[in-house]
This record gives sequence, structure tokens and C-alpha cells, in this order.
Amino acid sequence: MTLRLSYVAHSEVGLVRKNNQDSGYASPTMLVVADGMGGAAAGDLASAVAIAEVQDADAELRAAAHAEQQEATADGAPGADGSGPEAPVEAADEPIEAAEVTLEPPQMLDVLAGIVERANRRIAELVAADPSLEGMGTTVDAMMFDGTDLALAHIGDSRAYLLRDGVLTRLTHDHSWVQSLIDEGRISLEEAAYHPHRSLLLKVLNGQPSNDPDLSTHRMQVGDRLLLCSDGLCGLVEDDVLGSLLAQSDPATALERLVSEAHAEGGIDNITIIIADLLEAGEDDELPDVMVLGAAGTLDIPEVTAVPPRAPLPPDAEDDGASPPTPLAGEGSPASASTPVRPQASPDEREEERRYALQTPPSARRRVLRFALSVVLALLLLGGAAAGALAWGRTQFYVGAAEETIAIYQGLPDSLGPIALNRVYEVQPTRLADLPLLYQDQVRKTIDTRSLADARRTVAELTEVSEECIRQRQERAEQEQPPEPTPSPTPDPTPDDSPSPTAPPEDGSC
Repeated sequence: MTLRLSYVAHSEVGLVRKNNQDSGYASPTMLVVADGMGGAAAGDLASAVAIAEVQDADAELRAAAHAEQQEATADGAPGADGSGPEAPVEAADEPIEAAEVTLEPPQMLDVLAGIVERANRRIAELVAADPSLEGMGTTVDAMMFDGTDLALAHIGDSRAYLLRDGVLTRLTHDHSWVQSLIDEGRISLEEAAYHPHRSLLLKVLNGQPSNDPDLSTHRMQVGDRLLLCSDGLCGLVEDDVLGSLLAQSDPATALERLVSEAHAEGGIDNITIIIADLLEAGEDDELPDVMVLGAAGTLDIPEVTAVPPRAPLPPDAEDDGASPPTPLAGEGSPASASTPVRPQASPDEREEERRYALQTPPSARRRVLRFALSVVLALLLLGGAAAGALAWGRTQFYVGAAEETIAIYQGLPDSLGPIALNRVYEVQPTRLADLPLLYQDQVRKTIDTRSLADARRTVAELTEVSEECIRQRQERAEQEQPPEPTPSPTPDPTPDDSPSPTAPPEDGSC
């Protein structure tokens, strides 16, 4: 039995964000959700790049099907009524029926992997042309359907679900730090929902090498329902609630209730949802319209020159299609004067960066309290009661930077003129440089803790994050090595503080 997709889709900014950095795409053969990240560093552009590559690949499939139809017509293939040649297809850009896709599941996976690789390469080129885009990235959940089998490519923490016979199954596995802790049995699902590092992604499409997606295939059957969504939905709504809302008989009603539930949970992120039903295909079925959602429907992607390779391949070596590494500062050709440059982001656009903060900033009440306590302490010092005030201050601890390492401080992160109200209590071996850049910034701004034990737990978590980042950067460095040594011009030396090819991006990932 041949099946077809019938889908509804929606993308919105949510209740808190100022712009929509999500993108989506739905056609009779492809379903895709991409959640851009990076805030001021153009997460919307990154997700739009991914969807642009999807559109190009889908158009090539339609053109190939159109060519096959024309060839069959030229060979005198009978028409649908058996009376003569079938009429030529007028336009190659019309959506093709799912049954006309002749690729086998492994070939569909190759198509999806190629889409992800080209999107990653294009992001690297944009960052090389405009360094202000450094740190942008996107998740990708991409499905391709041939009438029987579904191919799926996944990278990041957007999710794909299958609802079959009333049972909801997650088809993807989050590439996040918190998910790795769940896998190791170190935290529960309930703890994960409130973990301070729940938005740290271990894999994301950001122009760096070695960002291969998870690939899988699934046999579909009549009555199946698919859900693709960004974490503006699945990051706020539990799976059991998702399953009950998705089970509504009318997909449009299910979509509306899922959006309402995301709003009820705060609507703190962009929300993108695609729901697709698997129906029996008929000859007279009307194909659904192609839909382009979110940032991909509004942004123009700048044209840039391809990134030059770091080292030439040997003459007998074939290009393996690997994404080029982002060049070091000063390497490669500078962007031309005609290359569009993204304007400086407004403060509102930087709200996305809060998604990757180590923890939420202190509440207004706590800031007021800390200021009041500092004032009281000053008065006590001036009034001769310094001993008691300092004794209270010694019960307070926070995490901060001690030169290039992490340290636990005793006291308050304030001073009275030349008098510091704190002292270094413990210096830890974890280096700031081994953390993602946004984590480094949080440590330098200091992290409030409730006690010495709490401060040590925070340091332990930071150490685990740094170890994971070190491992990933070492893997990237190994993959950046050329296939074999070849003579090449010696590059100009760069200052010691130039970023290394494995430097962490600014989006909170490693």
C-alpha cells in the first residue's frame, strides 16, 4: 500500500521572544524543523540556511521526477486512461507525489546527510565572511518520505515523535548535556527539567566539522501521525501531555491545543510544530501546498565566497564532502566590499543568549537584598560593628574567576572603596578557557550559591562541562588534519591570543 502525507504546520515567536529564530518546511515528500540559536549572532539566519538547502534538494527531486515523466512520455508511455501518451508535465517545480519518489531508504539518508553537510558548510562560509555571526547555529530534524518508508536526520534538541495506535514514541535523542546525564543515570527526568545546564547542546549545526547527524529509517503504516517540533514545545511540555494532545482526531485541533499548552507553560521560546498524518494514497488525491515557516520565509541569505580549504588535497584524493573548518583570524580572503554585513544586534536580540546562561540571573528581590545588605554592612563598618558584619559575610560563598581558573570565594562580590568584602576560599584546577564562552562570561560575572556545598557542586558541574568540551574539541582537531601531508605555503604567524581552530562557539555549545 502506498501512503501519502497530509499535514498542518505552525511557527510563531512565542510569548517572550522578540523575533522568530525557528524555521520549518513541509512538502509532500519532506518535513523539516530547524531551531536557530545564537541570539545576536543570527540564529534565525542559521535556521534559514538549513531550510534553503532543504528547498534546493526538494526542487532537485521534483525536477528529476519531471524529467522521468517527460522521458516516459517521449517513449510513448500510455496515459492514465490507456488511450495514448500522457500529456507532458508543464512545470518542473510542482510538488511530486510521494509514490513517485524512487529512492531506496539508504539513498534517502544520503540525501538528508548531504543537506546537513551543505548547510553546515554554508554556515561556515557566512561566519568566515562576517565574523559577527560567530556563534550562530541551528538544530535540524529532517524527514524524507517515499510512500512507504521514512528517513530521518537529527542533530540538536528539536524532536520528532511517532503516534501509533495511541502510543507516543520519540524518534530522536537529544544531543544535550542534560540528556547525557539522564543516559548515565545520574539525574532523573524530573531533575532534568530544572537542571541549570539543560540548554547546553553537545552537537549543533554551527559550521564546525564533525557535526554528523543521527540517521534512521522507519516503516510507516496507515493511521500513523508524526510530530516535529522545536523545544519551544517539547522543552516545556512533558511527553505524556504531548501524546494526549496529539491524539486529537482532527490534526488542526491537535495543533491548536499544543500551541495553547506551550503558552500555558510560559511560551518562553519560539514555537514551531508540524503534524503529519499517513493516509492511503489515491490517484485523485490533491497534494498539500508546500509550506515555508518562520525565519526561512522572511530572511534573505547573503551570498558569500566559499571558504578556501585549509590545505590542498593530494591530486589522487577525492573530495570527501567534509565541511571546511572556520579559518583562523587573518586566514583566507577577506569578505568583499559587496558582501552584506548583518547590522549590530539590538539589546532585545541578545535575549536568546540567556538560553545558554549557566543559571538565571538573581531575582530583583535578591539584588535589592544584596544591595541593602551591602549598605547595612557599610554602616556597620562605619559604626564600629565590623566584626559582626564580617562574621556574617564569611557565611556567604559564590563562584568566580581567579585569573584563568575557577575559584570559590567567601564573602560578597562587592567592595567598599578599596576594601574588598570577599576573599578567595578555594582555587580549582578547571581552566576558564576550557568552558564555552558564555559559561566563561557567567563565571567572570560570578555565580551566586546558597552555601559552600552548593558552590562546590556548581564547580563540579562546570568541571564536567569543561571535560566534555575538551573531548569534543580534540575530536574536531583530529578531523581537521589534512588527509596526508602536502607542501603548502607557511602561513603568517598569528598572535598568541588568536582563536584556535577548535575554539568553542559562543552559542553555549562546545
